[in-house]
Amino acid sequence: MNYASKISDLLGLSTAQVSNTLALLDEGATIPFIARYRKEMTSGLDEVQLADIRDLSKRLQELDKRKEAILKSIEEQGKLTPELQQQIIDAETISILEDLYLPYKPKRRTRASIARDKGLQGLADLLLAQGQTDPLLAAADYLNEELALPEEALAGARDILAELFSEHAGIRAKIRTLFLEKGNFRSTLIPGTEEAAQKFKDYFDWTEPVKTVASHRLLAMRRGEKEGFLRLELSVNEDDALLILKEEFVKGRGDSSSQVTLAVEDSYKRLIKPSIETEMRVLTRQKADEEAIRVFSENARQLLLAAPMGQKRLLSIDPGFRTGCKVVCLDEQGKLLINNTIYPHTGEGKRQESERIVKNLIEQYKIEAIAIGNGTAGRETEAFIKRFVSPHILVVMVNESGASIYSASPVAREEFPDHDITVRGAVSIGRRLMDPLAELVKIDPKSIGVGQYQHDVDQGKLQASLDETVASCVNAVGVSLNTASRQILAYVSGLGPVLAQNIVNYRNENGPFRSRAELKKVPRLGDKAFEQAAGFLRISNADNPLDSSAVHPERYPLVERMAKDLQSTVPELLKNQEVRRKIRPADYVNEEVGLHTLNDILAELAKPGRDPRESFEAFSFTEGVNSIDDLKVGMKLPGLVTNITNFGAFVDIGVHQDGLVHLSQLANRYVKDPNEVVKVNQQVEVRVTEVDTARKRIALSMKDDQPKLASKTSPKGGKQVKDSRPVQKSKSVPKKDRASDMAAKLAALQAKFR
Repeated sequence: MNYASKISDLLGLSTAQVSNTLALLDEGATIPFIARYRKEMTSGLDEVQLADIRDLSKRLQELDKRKEAILKSIEEQGKLTPELQQQIIDAETISILEDLYLPYKPKRRTRASIARDKGLQGLADLLLAQGQTDPLLAAADYLNEELALPEEALAGARDILAELFSEHAGIRAKIRTLFLEKGNFRSTLIPGTEEAAQKFKDYFDWTEPVKTVASHRLLAMRRGEKEGFLRLELSVNEDDALLILKEEFVKGRGDSSSQVTLAVEDSYKRLIKPSIETEMRVLTRQKADEEAIRVFSENARQLLLAAPMGQKRLLSIDPGFRTGCKVVCLDEQGKLLINNTIYPHTGEGKRQESERIVKNLIEQYKIEAIAIGNGTAGRETEAFIKRFVSPHILVVMVNESGASIYSASPVAREEFPDHDITVRGAVSIGRRLMDPLAELVKIDPKSIGVGQYQHDVDQGKLQASLDETVASCVNAVGVSLNTASRQILAYVSGLGPVLAQNIVNYRNENGPFRSRAELKKVPRLGDKAFEQAAGFLRISNADNPLDSSAVHPERYPLVERMAKDLQSTVPELLKNQEVRRKIRPADYVNEEVGLHTLNDILAELAKPGRDPRESFEAFSFTEGVNSIDDLKVGMKLPGLVTNITNFGAFVDIGVHQDGLVHLSQLANRYVKDPNEVVKVNQQVEVRVTEVDTARKRIALSMKDDQPKLASKTSPKGGKQVKDSRPVQKSKSVPKKDRASDMAAKLAALQAKFR
């Protein structure tokens, strides 16, 4: 079935945009490929919009499959009427669909089915009619060996009515709306757990409306409930709920109506309320999960796209106290040259020996920069190094979150089979300074230290979102075909783990690739995979200079034609701006190539293979502030944003414990979303407002100092510069505000189709 028309209405896009996107996806095109190389077909839709089309199409397909299954089930029961069939076909949400199916859904024996087996359906119908009949006298006609008393017969009839009321689609919709609009979550402490539950102290007695509950607070309460510290309840005013049922089913004031009223009350308390409560808990959990996953994915994107230092000869240190600091030297490509262990924190003699070792390594391997992990002993090791290292050598603290995960992984064992985890960890720290993206793709995204309550959300959806985020980042930056690991190659559009390994094997057996066209010689890499991947793979010093750019091979003839028309060559186009200025894009527009593609090509010719990431800038923490005990309220300190949540941003100020800048403290104005102000890895200046040493909590503020960023010492030392540039993202990556709007819109649509 073609869903283009419905999707275009729901997302506010043209039918052609949606139809073409769905057609491309059906043909096996990836979202990065469509966003970059098929702009004419989609009128320039970005990755967020393309993903929305794909996801909504899947949900509509799932809804239709469920309709087919329900229609088949009811038809097999012989109960499918033309009216019911049309209602099912017209159902626009999964909730409406399941409500329609509920009376026909096979179920275990219930109190109502038992009552029917006893022959009480007629009595139930009589009560529901609410005539002048005396219920007790009417019930006497239904007495038998199983029913000795009229009261027993009436109770059975009420059970039948209660089930009937609970399966009424209209009533369920109204009660569901009541829970959404007027329901409340209430969290209370389970007696006797107060001491162990201190991390949930804020929720010992907390009430919040369902319709406004923040995702991070709901996930926190659910975790407290799961761990046995909190009791979490979801409720509405019972009188409001009962009024909805009574208005629908109670039609008089006689004795029969009194029986119906009893059935209404039983129906709500025993059947409807528990059912809708469960449904609401699932729905709100899904919404909280989606928001947490969105936050996590956005943080991961920012971390993966952090500025790379680039290719430098590097000394990398994984610090430690008693066990020493593992030191490795890496060449410009990140190849391990040598490793050693120093003990600068275990006495003066060891300190002097450690200094001698480091100086020798710096001289022998012509070290240009030093990377130091920010974990245990990190600041102390930094202070030790800075005492004697030339100011011309850059010393950088590196976030080592996930390095230990990588060190023990099969990937690390395969890469360094003859070295222990400490050497692998030091290598990882150094490489992530050179190129965060290339190194972090080797680590499970859930382990890189960003996000909120990532272990509490749907792990399958989280993994899928993070994988898509990593792929988006990899393709936005581009990959060096001759140096990339199989891990990063696997994220390239159209490849995957198998083809990535085949590329590495081919490279090992035949040497570096000389052209993109040579990719077709890789086993199992066919025309479709080549089409999807080629534009994202770069070859430095290739025979064809376009192979180092993002110009797709399918457009090489077009570029060659441009050069020929100008009586020039492709290399000359790449080098000479004056020649490029003579190109008139309108002259090359045809049925397949429009101005979107032509403008992209011209941009690439100007800066072939440009890296969309920001330029690397050095950063230093305040000297002498190494632990939480060194902090004083009022201190102003430079810091690095390490994590962003819906309630604020966490900032590393160099004391082994990140501080929190609450949402209300991010700026002197109202801030709805922390991403309006900060991003992961951003350098900021903060003021200490509170220090709780016992709970290891640090409260920070960025007020009064916005939008200034922290002072940064230049690599050569001395000069202090203020960087107040607005945070910008690469055009290759969907903008955050647009992504948030689309994510919110899709979340609403997803809720609708549940």
